[in-house]
Amino acid sequence: MRKTLVMLFTVFVITALGAFGADESLGTWELNVGKSKFNPTAPVRSLTMTRGAAEGGVNLATTGEQADGTKINSSYSAKYDGKDYPVTGASWDTISIKQVDSNTFTTVTKKTGGKYKSTGRTVISKDGMSMTTTSKGINAEGKPFNYTMVWEKQSGDQSGIDATTSTHSSPITPTTPTKPKPGKQ
Repeated sequence: MRKTLVMLFTVFVITALGAFGADESLGTWELNVGKSKFNPTAPVRSLTMTRGAAEGGVNLATTGEQADGTKINSSYSAKYDGKDYPVTGASWDTISIKQVDSNTFTTVTKKTGGKYKSTGRTVISKDGMSMTTTSKGINAEGKPFNYTMVWEKQSGDQSGIDATTSTHSSPITPTTPTKPKPGKQ
């Protein structure tokens, strides 16, 4: 009986760790500005985010264009441990992330010595093809903001195993049909 309980507990722990450890956010995502909501106004015209696997976290690069036409090029590497990690090219200079489950993350971003601070929650849809980020906070001018950003998956493995290509299928190689040999029909 004890051996059975130990085995069941072990299977439960491995299953729980596997489910928690998956990261459905990996891949390339494009912001759907039309489906997103910004208060007071949309600060961006376009955004593309690429999320790659990193030990215990994520490597992220974002490119796009602000509403005034200024180019966006920001990046960071962060673990999902809730500690602050440096960010370059954004209105904030630190981010902390916690992974709630394979489809949910919470974040805190802030500007050291500045007014900017926000809290957010990101949820990936069950099919892995859309991601919604809600956030609220205080911008660099000290004014409140909130938004709901809707992202659409562009590329990446839907299982969260590989950040760039699917591992679920192999490429299709064209073949030339062969002619039957005479007398073997």
